[in-house]
Amino acid sequence: MAHIVEEGGSGPTKPLPKSAEAVVIGGGSLGCQTVYHLAKMGMTNVVLLERDRLTAGTTWHTAGLLWQLRPSDVEVELLAHTRQVISHDLEQETGLETGWIQNGGLFIASNKQRLDEYKRLMSLGKVYGIESHVLSPAETKDLYPLMNVDDLYGTLYVPKDGTMDPAGTCTTLSRAATARGVIENCPVTGIQVSTDDMGVKRVKAVETFHGTIQTPVVVNCAGVWAAKLGEMAGVKVPLVAMHHAYVVTERIEGIQNMPNVRDHDASVYLRLQGDALSVGGYEQNPVFWDKVSDKFAFSLFDLDWDVFMQHIEGAINRVPALEQTGIKSTVCGPESFTADHKPLMGEAPEVRGFFLGCGFNSAGMMLGGGCGRELAHWIIHGRPEKDMYGYDIRRFHHSLTDNNKWIRERSHESYAKNYSVVFPFDEPLASRNMRTDPFHKVLTEQGCVFQERHGWERPGWFNQDGAAPVLDYDWYGAYDISKNQNYKYNELLGKEYTFDYPPHHHVIKNECLTCRHGVSVFNMSYFGKFYLTGPDAKKAADWLFSADVNKIPGSTVYTCMLNKRGGSEADLTVSRLEAGAANLPLAPEANGDAYYLAIGGGVAEHNWNHIKTVLQDEGLNCQLTDYSEDMGMISIQGPKSREVLQEILDTDLSNEAFPFSTHKVCNAAGHKVRAMRLSFVGELGWELHIPKDSCLPVYQAVMAAGAKHSIINAGYRAIDSLSIEKGYRHWHADLRPDDTPLEAGLAFTCKMKSTIPFLGRASLEKQKAEGLRRRIVCFTIDEKVPMFGLEAIFRNGVPVGHLRRSDYGFFIDKQIGYGYIRNPDGGVVNADFIKSGKFTLERMGVVYEAKPHLKSPFDPSNNRVKGIYPDNYHNVYKANAQ
Repeated sequence: MAHIVEEGGSGPTKPLPKSAEAVVIGGGSLGCQTVYHLAKMGMTNVVLLERDRLTAGTTWHTAGLLWQLRPSDVEVELLAHTRQVISHDLEQETGLETGWIQNGGLFIASNKQRLDEYKRLMSLGKVYGIESHVLSPAETKDLYPLMNVDDLYGTLYVPKDGTMDPAGTCTTLSRAATARGVIENCPVTGIQVSTDDMGVKRVKAVETFHGTIQTPVVVNCAGVWAAKLGEMAGVKVPLVAMHHAYVVTERIEGIQNMPNVRDHDASVYLRLQGDALSVGGYEQNPVFWDKVSDKFAFSLFDLDWDVFMQHIEGAINRVPALEQTGIKSTVCGPESFTADHKPLMGEAPEVRGFFLGCGFNSAGMMLGGGCGRELAHWIIHGRPEKDMYGYDIRRFHHSLTDNNKWIRERSHESYAKNYSVVFPFDEPLASRNMRTDPFHKVLTEQGCVFQERHGWERPGWFNQDGAAPVLDYDWYGAYDISKNQNYKYNELLGKEYTFDYPPHHHVIKNECLTCRHGVSVFNMSYFGKFYLTGPDAKKAADWLFSADVNKIPGSTVYTCMLNKRGGSEADLTVSRLEAGAANLPLAPEANGDAYYLAIGGGVAEHNWNHIKTVLQDEGLNCQLTDYSEDMGMISIQGPKSREVLQEILDTDLSNEAFPFSTHKVCNAAGHKVRAMRLSFVGELGWELHIPKDSCLPVYQAVMAAGAKHSIINAGYRAIDSLSIEKGYRHWHADLRPDDTPLEAGLAFTCKMKSTIPFLGRASLEKQKAEGLRRRIVCFTIDEKVPMFGLEAIFRNGVPVGHLRRSDYGFFIDKQIGYGYIRNPDGGVVNADFIKSGKFTLERMGVVYEAKPHLKSPFDPSNNRVKGIYPDNYHNVYKANAQ
C-alpha cells in the first residue's frame, strides 16, 4: 500500500517558452545538476520541467551520503567534482548553504579480503590527494567509541567524506543557474520526434498540458519514471524500480560528530543524522515496484519489516546501543536500478538529441555533480570530457535493452551484490547465455569457463577437470526460488574471489606458453563484424579512421577512431575489400569501395553508434551493415600456426604469398572463409572469419591438423596476459576516449604524414606541437605480486599516475603494468623524464620498485608476428618441455 500525495498546484509555476536550446525533464539531483552545468558552460536558454516540485520523485528521501573513494578512477573524479560543487562552489556563488556536513567516512572490514579492497582504495586515493587511513580495531574504537570492534579485521577512515542535504542542494542549484526556466507543476505528456532526409530520427519538441516547447535536445532525468518518458520518444531505458529503505533512530547519546559507516560485509550503512542515525542497506530479496505510479510525489511505501530486519540486526551488531534505541521514522521509497549498478547516460541510439541522465542506483546525489557536468559537456560538445563509457547507454547491446528478463535478473543481482567486494575477475550469474556462437557447446564440453561481454558468452579459460556450464539464474535463493546446487561454474568463480593469483594461474600460464612456443586456438566469435559500403565509403573511411586504410584491396590495417578532441573512441582492424558481387556473409555487394571492420565484441554497440553518428553528422551516403551474428571467428596463433593451417587452407601461407596485415578469401577444409594474417598476442598467426554454418567443421579440421603439434584451446584470460606482454592496448583499459593515440603510444595508427583530413587530426597536431603532458609507460616489477590496475605510480616519491591495466607476463616471467604518467610540474613528459626518474608502484599500501620501459620488453623488434623466430626455436622448446 502506498501513501499518495496529489501533485502540487494546479498549473505551472511560470509560463512556458515557445522554444529552448535544451529541455531537462525531472527536477531531482541529476536534473538540477545538469541545468546548473549547462548554464555554467554558456547554454542560457535551458528549461527544467518538473511534474510536481523539485526533489519530489526519489531525491527528497535520499540518504545523501558522499564517499570519495571507489574502485574506479573515473568515479573518484566524478565524486570529487560533486564534493567541490556542494561543499564550496554553490555557497560561493549564491551565499546559500547546501547543507554539506563533513563528518568523515568509515569503511568496516570483517575479513582480510575486504581490508585488501580498502587498501587498494587507499593507494588510489594517494594519486588524487584523498586522505585516508587504515585503522586497527583498537584505533577504530578510539575514533568511534560506540562501535563493537570485536569481530573487526580493520577499517578505512576517510576524514573528508560527508553528507549532503537533497532539498538544500537542489534549491541552491536551481538558484545558481539563476532559475533559468525552472518550471514546476508541469508534467510532460509527449515528445515529438521528426525524421530527416537521411532517415535519422531527431528530437523536435516537448509537449505538456500547458503548451509545447520546440527543442532539439531533451534530457531524461526522470529517475524511476525515465522508462515511461523514453517510451514517448521510442527510446529504450533499461532500468527497474525497487523499494529502497532506511530507518531513522531516536536520539543516541554520544553519537554526535561520528563518521558515516559502511559495513559492507553486513550490507548496511549508518549515516549520522544530528544526534541520531539513519540505517539502511542492500538485501538479497528487494521488492520490485512493477506498476510505477505517475502520482507519487513526496510519497513513500509501507516498510516491509520482514525484508528490512536483516539490516537492523547488522546495525545492532556494529553499534550495540541501537538495541536500546527506538525508531523515530521509516523511509521506504522508490529508486531506480540498472543491470550493472551504473547509471544510464548519453545520447540514446534510437533518437538524436534524446539524452539520458537516469538509473543512478541510489547514488544520484553522490554522482550528481560529476555526472551533471559530463552530461552538459556531452550535450554541448557531442562527447563528455571524461571516459564515461562505463555509464554510456551504448555499453549495452541493443538486443538487451528491451529484454525484460535480462533487465530484471541483472538488476536484481547488481542490487544484491552492491556491497560485495569488487574482485577483478568476477562474472554475473544472472541472464547468461543470451548470445552464444556456434562453438559454445563444443567448448563447454571441453571445460571452457565463459565470461559474459555484451550478452555474448566468450571463453575465459579452460578448466582441466570437466565441463562447468553456466546455469539459469537462481536469484541467490530469494523469492522462494531454490538455489542451484553443486554449481561448478559458481564454485570456480568463487575460487577467484581473491586479490592473490588464482588457483588456476598455472592453467592460464599453460595456455599462454603453448601459444608462445607451439600453437593455440582462440574463439573470438563475439567480435563485431561490420561492412562499410556505398558511394561515400572511401570518404567516410578517410574521415573516420586515424590510419590510412586505403591501401590496395587485400590489405588489413589496425587503426583508431577518434573524437574531435583526438580521444580514442575505438581501436579496430579495417580490411579493404575487392569490388564485386555479393558473397554474403563473407563479402558484401560493392560497386566501389568496401571495407570490413572487425571490432572487440564487448564494445561493438559503441563502435556502431560512433560510426553512424559521424556518418550522419557529415551527411555521408554510406551503408553500415552488421554481420556479427552471421559469422564466427577463430584465431590460430603461435610459431606452429602456419604448419597447422597449411594443411587445411588451399592457399600459400608463406611470408611472400601471405604477408602480415593482409587477408584473402580461401577454402578451409572445403568451406569458404576469410583468412587474415593478424595477431593480438604478438605471434605468427591467422584469424579465420567463417560463415556460421561452416564454423564447426572448420574448427574440427583445425584441431585435427593441430593434434600432432599439441594444439590447445585458449581463452581471453590468456589473451589479456599475452597482449599486455606484447604491449598491445585494450580499449577501455589502457586506451580510452580521454586518451589520444599520441599519449597511448599509437602514433603509428595516425596518418599525420599524409595530407588527408580525419576526425581529431587538428587536436593531435596541436598536441604534437605543444608536447605531451601525459603518456603511457610500461612497468615491470621483480616481485611476484598480482596487480590489477589502480595501483599508484610514484616518480622520485611523488605520485604521477596510476596503473590502468596489469597482468602477469608468463614468457618474460614478470608482473607487467601500464599506466599514464604526468609531470607534477605540468611540464612535458618525454623519454628523458621517464629515464631519469626512480619509479615505484604502491599496491595496497606496500611500495615496490618498478622498472619503466619505453618499448615492450617482449619482442620489441616485432620479429615474431613476421614469422621470424630464433633458429632451432622449436627444438629448444621441445628439449625444455621434456
